[in-house]
Amino acid sequence: MLRLLRLIKILAVVFRFGLDEFFLGHERVRSLRVLLQALLFWRSLARPRAERLRLALEALGPIFVKFGQVLSTRRDLLPTDIADELARLQDQVPPFSSQLALETLRRVYGKPVTEVFREFSPEAVASASVAQVHLAVLHDGTEVAVKVLRPGIADVIAKDLALLDIAAGLIETLWADGKRLKPREVVAEFARHLDDELDLMREAANASQLRRNFEDSPLLLVPEVYWDYCAPEVMVMQRMRGTPISQVRALREQGIDIQKLARAGVEIFFTQVFRDGFFHADMHPGNIFVDREGRYIALDFGIMGTLTDVDKNYLARNFLAFFRRDYKAVAVAHIESGWAPRDTNLQQFEAAIRTVCEPIFDRPLKEISFGRVLLRLFQTSRRFNVEVQPQLVMLQKTLLNIEGLGRELDPDLDLWQTAKPFLERWMSEQLGWRALVRQVREEAPNWGILLPQLPRLAHQALTRPRGPALEQAMARLLDEQKRQTRVLWAIAGLLAAILASLVLAAAQI
Repeated sequence: MLRLLRLIKILAVVFRFGLDEFFLGHERVRSLRVLLQALLFWRSLARPRAERLRLALEALGPIFVKFGQVLSTRRDLLPTDIADELARLQDQVPPFSSQLALETLRRVYGKPVTEVFREFSPEAVASASVAQVHLAVLHDGTEVAVKVLRPGIADVIAKDLALLDIAAGLIETLWADGKRLKPREVVAEFARHLDDELDLMREAANASQLRRNFEDSPLLLVPEVYWDYCAPEVMVMQRMRGTPISQVRALREQGIDIQKLARAGVEIFFTQVFRDGFFHADMHPGNIFVDREGRYIALDFGIMGTLTDVDKNYLARNFLAFFRRDYKAVAVAHIESGWAPRDTNLQQFEAAIRTVCEPIFDRPLKEISFGRVLLRLFQTSRRFNVEVQPQLVMLQKTLLNIEGLGRELDPDLDLWQTAKPFLERWMSEQLGWRALVRQVREEAPNWGILLPQLPRLAHQALTRPRGPALEQAMARLLDEQKRQTRVLWAIAGLLAAILASLVLAAAQI
């Protein structure tokens, strides 16, 4: 019943703000459009269409606001009036009342706000779809930003996600490509990230992790978290001062090198993805500032993405293959990873990928639309039954955000040449001798525990009655012994090579 009421509300908002004109603009549905106009003769549509769209998204709640935020970064896909208006969703969502914020703080801390903070500004300085931010000063004089969760927002999100799940189920049932695209898994992944946003303690932990990852970085600043003041509904962090990255003119007036800033953004993104496997997945312009020294300032850590080592290696292989125009390697990576069926025709798959990607190389960013490239890749994947990987949905969204930022900062940025050296260096560290040394260092403590036990474990295994479980255990033990032996021989070979090089160097002296 609640879902039906929510659906009715969505349709009411659509008709109230005249959004039907976006869906009924084709001549094929002209008669339906005329009928609706006759039934809704009472409504007034004096406001521009872009403003009506923004107001409708705000009225529908956080999921729809986030949808508008993503769209606002894609000026190559949207008319200018709509892109400009949706940009206001990034940090200008109407705040909830100061009284509600104060009540939340009093309930969380169990005492008046004046006893917690020396100063507290009741007016929100930023308001987003899930929470809003107030400025405050701790009793020791530290300036902080206080993030307060919107009251009752969890119930609203639960209803919207229920409707999305129903829609995903219908897509799986009614659309031929539905099961391959895994829409219900995608909705579940989106729901998981939204659930993370509703726990500000988790967001604080995300911020703390990202700050630690970039602790000594000259490129990115992350605010410090003050844990003694944090709770699931409240997050208190260091106040950061900077200029929104979307204000390019103001950045130029401050003497910021915009081209350098754009390149740094690409490096930050690839560092998060490939070095750490932990990345900011909500990088719209409202969440990124720039300080006076030209460093990025990251804000809002509610949505973070994570990647496994398998995901990172797969992505790195594909990126490098794309940059080198080795389309056969791209096709092989898809098949070997199981994304494409084993019986896929390699030559046809390679030719299809080449057709999509070849036209975009050797062009500046302003001439490339990842949105259109992704659409063509989607069409290609459908042809070859490539399965959508839900765990990478957030990465795809972030990549589109990065493109939007890069286009705003430096339309002439060559994304390929900027990213290629970083990826090649990362791959050499993963597959070269540095990777071997790192793996040896990481595994050494395990060897110290396992190797002395091998004779005892082998004796126990040989003296026990045999059975299927025992045979499997013995097989695993033998496999482990073989693996350890191979690694030890690799170490011995590496040491021998180093010793030989030292001997040769000494002989030359």
